[in-house]
Amino acid sequence: MLVALIIAWIVFTVLVKVIKTSVKNALIIAAVIVLLKVGYGIGPQDIWNHIVKLTHNLRR
Repeated sequence: MLVALIIAWIVFTVLVKVIKTSVKNALIIAAVIVLLKVGYGIGPQDIWNHIVKLTHNLRR
């Protein structure tokens, strides 16, 4: 019983760390997109089109 509780606590701790990191990265990406939109008029679709174009150029 004690071993199961310890393993559950370890898994819970790892999952919390992963979720915190994921949320932090998502907020940073969202902030960058908002700043690009407000500052330069570059929207998410423009960024996506540039990424697609870049990957096509790298494949050549």
